[in-house]
Amino acid sequence: MQKDDPVSESGSGGGTGTMSVLARVLFYPTLAYNVLMERLSSRRWFDRVDDTVLLGALPFRSGTEQLVETENVRGVITMNEDYETKYFCNSAEEWQAVGVEQLRLRTVDLTGVPSLENLHRGVEFALQHRDRGTSVYVHCKAGRCRSATLVAAYLIRLHCFSPEEARDKLASIRPHIIIRPSQLNVLSKYYEQVCGPTAQS
Repeated sequence: MQKDDPVSESGSGGGTGTMSVLARVLFYPTLAYNVLMERLSSRRWFDRVDDTVLLGALPFRSGTEQLVETENVRGVITMNEDYETKYFCNSAEEWQAVGVEQLRLRTVDLTGVPSLENLHRGVEFALQHRDRGTSVYVHCKAGRCRSATLVAAYLIRLHCFSPEEARDKLASIRPHIIIRPSQLNVLSKYYEQVCGPTAQS
């Protein structure tokens, strides 16, 4: 089943026009770097965070069978802009054909910060799959920044970790994540909404 439209989300989060252009220019060189690092170092393309969530880099079409059959993935949260997934990754329709629903939360690469609204949407999507006993693959280009911010929000929602605790927990699983101060700031706001004194029980 598909979530909302073909791939749903409101706009590109947290990026200026200049940074969006720079992200496009650097996309292929940095993607090639990610592939090289996965082959030459101990970095993994994705890591399982818990029974529900996997955090990783772009899910290339060649890895679809592993995600669906081995990892029980039935949901994908895509933090990329459309151009990043156009050629190498499944379309929404291709995901749907193998029984996977996709939620796209467009966020600019390099300096983009997911909006609070998108953090809530992504976490709720993951929790729905948690309730069903299925897995969700959360990704951006490298599985380091944008997607790590969303997964940190998921950990905050589940465990009421502080943003720093959530970041450190993720780093213990996927050491090369980078959650920048601007991303910690939005996670702090998310924490206040779901775990603070005014949070709804």
